[in-house]
Amino acid sequence: MHDVVLPELRRHGPVLPVVLLVALLALPVPAEDPAAGGGTGTVADAVSALVVAYCLVRLVRERRRPLTRTAAVLLGLPVVGITVAAFGASTAATGVAGAARYLQIFVLVPAAVLMLVRDAAHFRLLAWSFVGLGLYQGVIGVHQNLTGTGASYMGEDIRAVGTFGSTDVMGMATVVSYGLVCALALAFRPGAPRQRTAAVACAGLLTVPLALSFSRGAWIATAAACAAVLLLAGVRRAGQVLLAAGAAAVVLVAGLGVGSAMLQERLSSITQVTDTPDQSVTDRYTMWAASADMWRGHPVTGVGLKGFPEHRDGHASLALSSGSDTAGAGSGFVRQPLLSPHNMYLLVLSEQGLLGLTTLVGGWAALVVCAVRRWRRQRPRRGRPGGAHLDCALVACGLLVWQLIDFMYADIGGPSTVLLAIALGLAAWWAVGARVRPGEAGPR
Repeated sequence: MHDVVLPELRRHGPVLPVVLLVALLALPVPAEDPAAGGGTGTVADAVSALVVAYCLVRLVRERRRPLTRTAAVLLGLPVVGITVAAFGASTAATGVAGAARYLQIFVLVPAAVLMLVRDAAHFRLLAWSFVGLGLYQGVIGVHQNLTGTGASYMGEDIRAVGTFGSTDVMGMATVVSYGLVCALALAFRPGAPRQRTAAVACAGLLTVPLALSFSRGAWIATAAACAAVLLLAGVRRAGQVLLAAGAAAVVLVAGLGVGSAMLQERLSSITQVTDTPDQSVTDRYTMWAASADMWRGHPVTGVGLKGFPEHRDGHASLALSSGSDTAGAGSGFVRQPLLSPHNMYLLVLSEQGLLGLTTLVGGWAALVVCAVRRWRRQRPRRGRPGGAHLDCALVACGLLVWQLIDFMYADIGGPSTVLLAIALGLAAWWAVGARVRPGEAGPR
């Protein structure tokens, strides 16, 4: 037994701290004061700093080149906009805190993950850890829905939120979405029938808690990411999977009536937000308009990091409510202040201006381009299966597509944000890691 376990631990040793970081997101999240803006940090945040330190120690000991030139440029580019916006913050303490958060999520943790992942086996281990975390949170979410112990939704405590609580209703939806996208992508690993079977089963199971999260933004992002994964895996396969998924949806919703009434109402609300929007949609549109107005007043550098709450009331119309109501999942009624526009692009534009938006979003766009370029060497061709690392390419591209679309409806905040940093690191490993050398297993 030891002869099998110890070599495997040594083989995956560099990436095990990152797996531990993912596992920590299964822990219950302590309730925070909404007025504090969720800035107190979590255990996962603290451990992410340890992971970065662990990576630095390994680099010093191994004396190897940490990043390719392209990776260094793309991951280092956001530092420019973040630093300038930090100097424009209302106070030095606010600027330092905001810069630390942005650097943690978009620079330091992704770079550490990129450097700790050495081969495709490490990559797949992390991708499966995403799937495992999604299944764990999903089981809790389904139980909450069935027993009426979830977050409040339309007067009933049925919204699946996992261990994240009612004050972070997007947490479980994000984790489950990541897991579903990874599972679908892993199902296309050539020459691994057992992995394909397990991945397909996991992807199917994860659709249930995702539906019960009642998160329209997560639904849209997941549908787009899964469609991208299927198309990159091959048009013929995409058609087969879409037909099977459509049949399963008809059976579950129409045949068995799984949450049909509320799910249909939530789905139909996606196309009705411009006709008869509810207060949450009205608040979102109002904050989007306020963000754009802030940018027009400070077009180059924005109003400064963490400046949105301070400038919000001076730019928002009277249609904006005083906050959003949350309850259930073990918490009492809480009135949450509206501290962000729930759109990452507009948040960056308002607080960091065009400089921050260009450096941050430009880096993400470059990652997508580089990831697709490397996928081309793995893509299936007529009469041939995909390359040996097709599943890794699909995971990276799927996660990037999901995140870039979800950022239209959400921004950083909450414990699941650490998972975003890890996902960016995985995508960066595939997109801008060192070129594959003859005889190697993958990007190193």
